[in-house]
Amino acid sequence: MKTAIIIPARMASKRFPNKPMALINGIPMIQMVWEKAQNTSCEDVYVACSEKIVFDTIINLGGKAIMTDPNLPSGTDRIYSALKEIQNYNKFESIINLQGDMPLIDSKDILKVNDPIINGFDIGTLGTNLSSKEESNINITKVKIDWIKRMYIGNATDFYKKPKGYLENIYHHVGIYSYTIDSLSKFVSMKPSSNEIDYKLEQWRALDANMSIGVSYVNNVPISVDTKEDLIQIENIIKSN
Repeated sequence: MKTAIIIPARMASKRFPNKPMALINGIPMIQMVWEKAQNTSCEDVYVACSEKIVFDTIINLGGKAIMTDPNLPSGTDRIYSALKEIQNYNKFESIINLQGDMPLIDSKDILKVNDPIINGFDIGTLGTNLSSKEESNINITKVKIDWIKRMYIGNATDFYKKPKGYLENIYHHVGIYSYTIDSLSKFVSMKPSSNEIDYKLEQWRALDANMSIGVSYVNNVPISVDTKEDLIQIENIIKSN
């Protein structure tokens, strides 16, 4: 499957300003994520950024970066904007939105998000194991999955953050996505749905439009970096290994 991995990066995060360039053991986080993508079998890896410092960092590493409008409302809009700047972008059968705050993601797991696309879903994503403590954490996004055993893929039926107090078929959602060009174009063309606004979860825009979201399971996906405390935890994980 001809795939482009696009990593959205924006320095103006309210919770963690300048996050893409935050240093982890002396290395910018965006560089670590880019290197994980480079270590896959995918030849087309891009960083979609809105600041020159990120652009220059990736270009100086020998990578490919695309400048995008800093006022775009979401990472999904950013990857779509970057995609359209790529020559002959219609050749891609899949576009992977790899979040720029996952420096410990296993390169082998990234392309697993393509499995739902291969099996006919509109959108693909990942789920991982969830503990009862994590289920009670309002900052963790959960996904309910109806498994299709013969395909080893599940159909996402619910996304939420507020705890519901049970774990059956509930998993920790990993915010990596795959799209076809058509499904990505359709998604960014729609206005946020009422559930998306209420839950503050972009996935609901797709579900409310009857777009199917398939989930591949990956065990023990490391944390993403949402706060400076997460950054310290990531550094401690690296040092312990």
